[in-house]
Amino acid sequence: MESGQSNSSKMETFRLFDDKPQPGFGLNFLESPEKPFPPPPPCVEVLPSQVSSSVKYTVETVNLDGITLIKGRVNTKEVFAFSNLDLVPGKYEGGLKLWEGSLDLVKTLRSEMQDGKLSFSGKRVLELGCGHGLPGIFACLMGSGVVHFQDFNAEVLQSLTIPNVNANIQKKTNSAGTDVIECITELETRFFAGDWSEVDAILPYVCGDDCGTNSDQEVANREGYDVILMAETVYSLYALPMLYKLIKKCLNRPHGVVYMAAKKHYFGVGGGSRRFLSFLEKDGVLASTLVAEVADSSSNLREVWKFHFK
Repeated sequence: MESGQSNSSKMETFRLFDDKPQPGFGLNFLESPEKPFPPPPPCVEVLPSQVSSSVKYTVETVNLDGITLIKGRVNTKEVFAFSNLDLVPGKYEGGLKLWEGSLDLVKTLRSEMQDGKLSFSGKRVLELGCGHGLPGIFACLMGSGVVHFQDFNAEVLQSLTIPNVNANIQKKTNSAGTDVIECITELETRFFAGDWSEVDAILPYVCGDDCGTNSDQEVANREGYDVILMAETVYSLYALPMLYKLIKKCLNRPHGVVYMAAKKHYFGVGGGSRRFLSFLEKDGVLASTLVAEVADSSSNLREVWKFHFK
């Protein structure tokens, strides 16, 4: 980011409609509301070679308490046929904008590593709703063996996520020793676009109900992801059931862990971390731990939670 400007001053808040809390924050919302928008685009894997060449990609640096990452900036109007909109339900889910939660998540992941509570070494990682992909990129640089990035829009992956991953890995290899270069060379990064209700069909590591298979490779693939990362993914009340089901399908049993950064409430759209936690409590399958709280003048209370199988 530009010199002299803090991350908080550059960050745009996630206050979509108004600042008045919405009624009905009880436990009677586990039935998904009627879908308010058209069917989602098809689920596809986006190859690194499919990076967009028609969109201008400019680079900025983000310093997060000593962690320096590269983030790109693209023009929404160049990628999609509209501008000045953070969200177009069913068409664009805000992936071109850098939200506060992704920065909160990177800082928390670093803190968890420093405290000996988290290691990325050789792990399979999935970032859901990745957008810029900074948490997943952090996992790449911290020694993960596999990092997969998922976003609703293939265009976001092509114009922003893939260039961001490339820029950060290139910077790391240029400034690092041989050991780090070899580690990153062995890293597998893949990119998947699609709606949470369907994208499990194309994700490589999903643990289905029929975990007994004949092939060793099939057994390995069905072990799921060791770490799932997600930031600002629980804003949509409609999407919460799909997201929760997807996490349970993708998370390694019994040792997988989920890190979620989110606002406590997203005013006007009904979602929030506390809404999502109600799914966990009612289902009783995942345990939850509050890892961090962030309060500033730019937005309502932000939180980072950790989930794992009981």
